[in-house]
Amino acid sequence: MVLVINLKKNNNLSKKIFLYLIIFTIFIFLLIWIFQVFFLKNNYEYGKKTELINSINKLKDNTNDLEKIYDTLEQYSYHKGICSDIYIEKKLIHTTIPQNISCTSFINKTTNIKELKNNFLNSDQNNNLFKLNNPRNNDQLLIYGVKLNDNITIFSVTSITPINSTVNILKKQLIVITAITIIIASITAYFIANSLSKPIINLTNKAKILSKGNFNVNFKVNSDIKEINELSETLNYTKDVLKNNDEIRRDLMANVSHDLKTPLTMIKAYAEMIRDISYKNDNKRNNDLSVITGEVDRLNLLVNDILSLSKLENNIENINTEQFDLVGLINTIINRFKIFSITQDYKFNFYSPDILIICADKIKIEQVIYNLISNAINYSENSKNIYITILPRKNIRVNISDTGKGIKKEDTDNIWNKYYKANKNHQRNTIGTGLGLSIVKNILELHSYKYGVISKKNKGTTFYFEIKRKS
Repeated sequence: MVLVINLKKNNNLSKKIFLYLIIFTIFIFLLIWIFQVFFLKNNYEYGKKTELINSINKLKDNTNDLEKIYDTLEQYSYHKGICSDIYIEKKLIHTTIPQNISCTSFINKTTNIKELKNNFLNSDQNNNLFKLNNPRNNDQLLIYGVKLNDNITIFSVTSITPINSTVNILKKQLIVITAITIIIASITAYFIANSLSKPIINLTNKAKILSKGNFNVNFKVNSDIKEINELSETLNYTKDVLKNNDEIRRDLMANVSHDLKTPLTMIKAYAEMIRDISYKNDNKRNNDLSVITGEVDRLNLLVNDILSLSKLENNIENINTEQFDLVGLINTIINRFKIFSITQDYKFNFYSPDILIICADKIKIEQVIYNLISNAINYSENSKNIYITILPRKNIRVNISDTGKGIKKEDTDNIWNKYYKANKNHQRNTIGTGLGLSIVKNILELHSYKYGVISKKNKGTTFYFEIKRKS
């Protein structure tokens, strides 16, 4: 049993296609043999029997016109090979001209045929079909006796022997045709199997190269099969995604390491400074401890953002919806950033209705708006204007805009990735951890909110999301 399973597992596509095509060809010829050879005799006999009965039964409408009956039976003898004897009051008065060996056998009136006729003439039966062998020439006959009325009786006969020779001829022909067709089918199946399996094998070998981390492989194949071309395109797309994810992973490791190393270095340096230098100077020591506290807060923020993002990406976080005033929430968040207005001359321009009640997860929506305003501050550069706008359209739209250098069009799809930067050079953010937009994306998708970014070079960037009216 184990051997059989292993053989099945090791069968390649080319062999299977070849095997299936050969099996299909053999199956078709089996059907032909069954219906054209083994069932041919039965079908032929059934057809002759039906023809014999239907032909003679048609004469029942002309029982008063003997001449017409004679003419019709003569035509049957000539065209259909049906020979007949006509009896009137149990006496033979007419026999059709014999056209074949079955008619001759019938006319010769062998003992068994004579007995059959006499028994039917003296019976109460109106019609009957008989099948018998003529011992003289080993001929198989179908004899149909029918009483058209009380006086006229017809016995008609047709032979079913010629089909035996036909079957023998068909058998010989089918043996030759089957052998030739299987050879042709084998050659055709071989080329079809190779043409189908070759591009798939090629894709498989390239996939093995990709699995080893080589992203320079190209899955493009020249095939006239739609599904194989679609598979090729899918694998190329997958390769690009994996390559991009690998770059993001490398950047993430570098950036997280940088963000962890910098505050840890500063904490260690200021701790040593307190221990060796400023431990006796209260003011200096307090300043150094403030720096340590700030760096610890930054580490805590980074760890919390990483944990939040991990929960969101793994669908661990749930939405706890409640009703709240979106305008009031944004005003509260803007107040937290007032320090930037005082120390760095930032201006926060908020345009909105007086009140707007929505139903959503308040804590997560607060995190979205906080991260988007933080991002706007980080990339406003020389311009200090931040614009927050609520547009009560068909859906409630929230815009948060900066007046910085903008984002290149080719980078807009990637900015939602962790630590993505167009220039690939890590910079320490003014505020935040570099994970803000990834968290925003996951929270908005959790709420099924539409979101996006609109940016123009040297004119700034607008991040937006839309809250459904029913919320």
